[in-house]
Amino acid sequence: MTRIVVVDNHGQFTHLEHRTLRDLGVDTEIVDNDTPASEVEADGIVLSGGPDMDRIGRAPEYLELDVPVLGICLGMQLIANELDGTVGSGEYGGYADVTVEILDDEDPLVGSLAPETRVWASHADEVKTVPEGFSVTAKSDVCGVEAMADTGRDLYGVQWHPEVAHTEQGEDVFENFLALCE
Repeated sequence: MTRIVVVDNHGQFTHLEHRTLRDLGVDTEIVDNDTPASEVEADGIVLSGGPDMDRIGRAPEYLELDVPVLGICLGMQLIANELDGTVGSGEYGGYADVTVEILDDEDPLVGSLAPETRVWASHADEVKTVPEGFSVTAKSDVCGVEAMADTGRDLYGVQWHPEVAHTEQGEDVFENFLALCE
């Protein structure tokens, strides 16, 4: 059975990410972001959202585990920040319903979603430029980097929250991620 670890970056939706994965029949657990990556055994890692970069603990270590990683909101920003992309304040701030445009229908994480998909996202902070090796796989009128991927390293990120009911096809994002972890 596939085992996914959700790294808790102190966001309000961490437990919902865990529950969504559990409801998909996955062996999953939540670990605090201060847990050393060397103590974790997983087929994939979800870096949860959270309030700010000052509270990410040891979460960057999880990028070194040689398993697929999905960063959600702050988790995606963490990936970008650690790998020399740039993160900055968003123009629109707080949570909102946003329509994202899928840019790469071949992308294993978001390529199967409808070309225009409604999502629930916070844009208080956002990825401004993706790190070397990444491509932008979704954008919106609100944010130029709604999703990103480095398929060679199995690193993926979405600005939105696929675990909430407001996001169309959110469960598909998790199912696509699980397929990468098998």
